[in-house]
Amino acid sequence: MASSSAITQVLETDVWTKATWEEFLAFADDSTWEKGKFYYDREQMRVEMSPVGPLHARHNSIIPYVVILFAALRNIRVVQFANASFRKIGIREFQPDLAYYIGSDLRVPPNDSNSPVNLNEYDPPNLVIEIGASSFSDDLGNKRLLYEGAGIGEYWVERANAREVFAFAINGGGSGRIQESRVLPGLEIALVEEALNRSLTQDDGEINRWLIQTFSQNQRSI
Repeated sequence: MASSSAITQVLETDVWTKATWEEFLAFADDSTWEKGKFYYDREQMRVEMSPVGPLHARHNSIIPYVVILFAALRNIRVVQFANASFRKIGIREFQPDLAYYIGSDLRVPPNDSNSPVNLNEYDPPNLVIEIGASSFSDDLGNKRLLYEGAGIGEYWVERANAREVFAFAINGGGSGRIQESRVLPGLEIALVEEALNRSLTQDDGEINRWLIQTFSQNQRSI
């Protein structure tokens, strides 16, 4: 285990800092940092303090409506994890705002433990979503590289202040921007943005009724 002086040197939040895996674990497994979000990749760690304001919280509820309702109406298997940690021991860790296992061919972790998901035993989620304001540049940069290496199939970044969603399909360790989801075929990213914009003037019931109507109409037209 790293010494306390070495650990103190990587305490600064919201920046990537060089650290050993042992130094990273000293924070990630410490209950005093339970409100932090933890990332580790290529001997670099990042600790973020979770946002508590209504902007992030509201958007963190709107986007799941879109994903879950679309999958439900298309009879697509989906399992959602919010703020869960995923760990490849000794290599990387990530704690996205939202993560989804979509389809029936993935090894999905059970919900019987609060320990990080062990990616040596279970598959990584195939859709990961980050909602960022101050962290937006990093979400598009280093975190995108992390998810490219982690075997994620699709990555969405929402710029919360602008209600703009950047979606990327990941394949072969690289990624490219897409306008329609690959893991949820038929779901246009513009519709996700519209749902977020509707949250400015509509309550959750109105947004859900609009989503159901829109998805139902789209399904009938296929």
